[in-house]
Amino acid sequence: MTPEGISVAGRHVLLVEDNFHIAKLTALILRNAGVEVVGPVGTVKDALALIAKAERIDGAALDINLRGETVYPVADALRSMGVPVLFTTGYDARSVKSGYTDVPCLQKPVPIERLIEALFG
Repeated sequence: MTPEGISVAGRHVLLVEDNFHIAKLTALILRNAGVEVVGPVGTVKDALALIAKAERIDGAALDINLRGETVYPVADALRSMGVPVLFTTGYDARSVKSGYTDVPCLQKPVPIERLIEALFG
């Protein structure tokens, strides 16, 4: 289900999430909405490698904490390319590093409608 007036069919969304079950479910729901999922991947290294070889990324949902490593280098790479990003977290939104306060931060579990609205609304 997508918010009214927002078309996501054919959009390419990078999914960076280290929890296998959350990644799998989120990817499935996005694909069912017509999104082309890039990934999912669960590490900064894998995400940066995917960005380097991806032909197209229209938006990205990034888990902030990837088994103790922060996702900020991935956010920086995408933002330098003009790709809209959002953070997902199980922590308080106040835990977002300064310099990223303009990036939407959604608490897990994230309803797909909110994710799509934050990226493309």
